[in-house]
Amino acid sequence: MTPSPLYKRVLLKVSGEALMGNRDYGLDTDTVSGIAQDVRDVVAMGVEVCLVIGGGNIFRGVAGAAAGMDRAQADYMGMLATVMNALAMQSALEKLEVPTRVQSAIPMSSVCEPYIRRRAERHMEKGRVVIFAAGTGNPFFTTDTAAALRAAEMNCDAMLKGTQVDGVYSADPRKVANAKRYEELTYLDVLARDLNVMDASAISLSRENHLPIIVFNIHAPGAFAAVMRGQGNFTRITEPQA
Repeated sequence: MTPSPLYKRVLLKVSGEALMGNRDYGLDTDTVSGIAQDVRDVVAMGVEVCLVIGGGNIFRGVAGAAAGMDRAQADYMGMLATVMNALAMQSALEKLEVPTRVQSAIPMSSVCEPYIRRRAERHMEKGRVVIFAAGTGNPFFTTDTAAALRAAEMNCDAMLKGTQVDGVYSADPRKVANAKRYEELTYLDVLARDLNVMDASAISLSRENHLPIIVFNIHAPGAFAAVMRGQGNFTRITEPQA
């Protein structure tokens, strides 16, 4: 018998780089389609799903600032990149007949809805996937922080971060052969050990709202659905058990 999903409503955070596949820049349509199929499978389990997608495959604000651009201006450019990625994911999901809405923190009514919390909740209650674009709408905040914020606003049961590897490691396992993979961590573990999971503000916001963070490999087919059933490899970040 297939186990029931552990969570009723979740937010999936996907980095922009995860959409590149083997490309050096931009979008790989096969990779986007693969992620969309995994989202469809989780929706079919009866889970309400929302997404936040980064924009680093197109433009990264921090990199632009490092190159001499005004940081706020560079961050706004990065927010626009996340809208492009959100529209691409919406297209891939709707090809799979998954009803999807994009809501942007920067209003652009010609291409998507403005972010309205109650409307987003209503979409999810009706079984629609909601993709939150343009971060928080403010410079100096990452899409990790936007994901933690939206997950808290949507009363999600967990936030899942799809990465390039199957969990949180003590070092990059693609570069360090003996890097240790963690099964369980606390929020303070992540902050104290400076583990490269999410930025500190996202971790702190998740901790304040008792929001579990689950890190898994977004590129492993079926991994999203498996994690929702508590199966496969992943790292769970929560408060320490009493």
